[in-house]
Amino acid sequence: MNYQEAKERKKESLRNADESVLNLFHVVITPANTDESAKYIEDFLQSPESFTDESCKEYCSDGNYEVVSFKKEKEE
Repeated sequence: MNYQEAKERKKESLRNADESVLNLFHVVITPANTDESAKYIEDFLQSPESFTDESCKEYCSDGNYEVVSFKKEKEE
């Protein structure tokens, strides 16, 4: 899907998510390309607060995106 479609899908996912899910998982837009997505998530986890939805565009070479969720790291 293109970026705008991914943004709408993320908005819908967040609207439908239970509060506990929002507290336990990151919901982000990533490149659909597996290698680009892996690099984006790796960098995202280093400093989640410095990333916005738009950040994924820097990692995407073909304009195809997806919305993924993954467990938040436990803060120590």
